[in-house]
Amino acid sequence: MIITTTPTIEGREILEYKGLVFGEVITGVNFIKDFGAGLRDIFGGRSEGYEEELIDARNEALAELKMRAERIGADAVVGAKMDYEVLGQAGSMLMVTISGTAVSLK
Repeated sequence: MIITTTPTIEGREILEYKGLVFGEVITGVNFIKDFGAGLRDIFGGRSEGYEEELIDARNEALAELKMRAERIGADAVVGAKMDYEVLGQAGSMLMVTISGTAVSLK
């Protein structure tokens, strides 16, 4: 399945707009990763633990979007937009959302 941020797919014709589809993931970051990130905040450097969480959450949101598009008979998703937010009392939850328009292609 093609998932793109563009409104069209080069070389392909959109036959039908199936509707909006979404993929959402909210994930918690565990204490060990929080502790490691806190040290990196003090001493500098990249937080590999948080980066891994972000990559995993993004991949899960994309997979959910794809599953929902397939469920309504789409071949692709155009106009995709991804957003990231931090939630929770201490900002320890990560929310990744992606949305787009499911379409059928010729």
